[in-house]
Amino acid sequence: MDAISFGTDGWRARLDTFTDERVRMVGQAVADYLADEGVDAPVAVGYDARATSEGFAESLADVLAGNGFDVLLPERDCPTPVIAWGIVDRDLAGALMVTASHNPPEYNGVKFIPSDGAPALPEVTDAIEARLVHPSTDGPRGSVDRVDFLGSHAEQARELVDPDCSELTVVYDAMHGSGRGVTDALLESAGATVIRRRCERDTDFGGGSPEPSPERLAGLVDAVDAHDADLGVANDGDADRLAVVTPDRGFLDENLFFAAVYDALLDSDSGPAVRSVSTTFLIDRVADAHGEEVIETPVGFKWVAEAMVEADALIGGEESGGFTLRGHVPEKDGVLMALLAADATAADPLDRRVDRLLDTHGGVVADKVSVDCPDDRKAAVVDALGDAIPETVADRAVDDVITLDGFKLLLSDGSWLLVRPSGTEPKMRVYAEARSRDRVDALLAEGRDLVVGLV
Repeated sequence: MDAISFGTDGWRARLDTFTDERVRMVGQAVADYLADEGVDAPVAVGYDARATSEGFAESLADVLAGNGFDVLLPERDCPTPVIAWGIVDRDLAGALMVTASHNPPEYNGVKFIPSDGAPALPEVTDAIEARLVHPSTDGPRGSVDRVDFLGSHAEQARELVDPDCSELTVVYDAMHGSGRGVTDALLESAGATVIRRRCERDTDFGGGSPEPSPERLAGLVDAVDAHDADLGVANDGDADRLAVVTPDRGFLDENLFFAAVYDALLDSDSGPAVRSVSTTFLIDRVADAHGEEVIETPVGFKWVAEAMVEADALIGGEESGGFTLRGHVPEKDGVLMALLAADATAADPLDRRVDRLLDTHGGVVADKVSVDCPDDRKAAVVDALGDAIPETVADRAVDDVITLDGFKLLLSDGSWLLVRPSGTEPKMRVYAEARSRDRVDALLAEGRDLVVGLV
């Protein structure tokens, strides 16, 4: 039981720890939690493209059915947002999703998604962890059925975005993950000519991680250029996140993508944006130009989702590539956002829109680094940071300190530095944003030195 801990986005571990016995304990804990909540509606169990994921999903389904719950399994591995939408669309009690997202193939994970399709908040995951026991399946059994979750999600995406992409050529990179045959099919259904990369299932993800980072997407950048394509899009392993490639910029920084699509949405709609504390202030400038507001949250899409519902926000997102829209489930959706990226590009190429935003609001450079920090040291480091806030950082005065998540230092020149503990790795994260690359590098260097001195 001590090996099972729900972090920022569920429990993830290497396969020597992520065992069938422990997975079944999670299934029993969820069954007990739902029963104690008086819930008896069916439960979905989804899974990604990893070699072990379907087997773990079947084990979870067996435990849930053994506790009297009817269980719906997808016909194939599925993106996490497809399962999240299926919960709401089918009025389910919730879902368990077997995925380690962008982690390498020697990992797997599982997370619980409640009945609203949003990421589970800490009070829910704490309640599940408190119920971890070995399975007890002596009562009447529920059914286990395979169903199609993909069709209704595609319909929902087209209803929300309704694009005409008939003039677009898009290169899609599934990174061998669960977006293959899903995101590309959705783009084609909107009229786009789609050129596919890494759209075959490979449980080793081509020998790397299904992480849509600039380093892992160099081939996508080359393919967009070689095919004279209008856009390149990629998903991570479970397709809840998105990365975008444009003809002029290559890999488009997720902060710039967020600002560009929010600006595009505001051409015909209205509403606030929600962003995490680590995400660019350019969103605030776009919002202000349209008379809108921005809600800032701690890092973790569960907080973005919660704020989106409360504020009826038009869009919510994080600098790590997770976004969703009003009218959809409050869970990041890399499939839906690929369609929105294509729609925005069809209306006005993203490169041109980003150029206008930067001309209007000024340049933006953002980056982050990590500092190794054992999990049992994180709290002490954060406490020590509270007493170590400098008066200046890289020769600029600290005007304000935001403590939503770690410490975010707002500097007199409009730049900022954020230090916070990672929720998924034994590391402290250091983020910075400024007008120039040199300035960001200077901020990150001072931030790293500050943290290293406390670890």
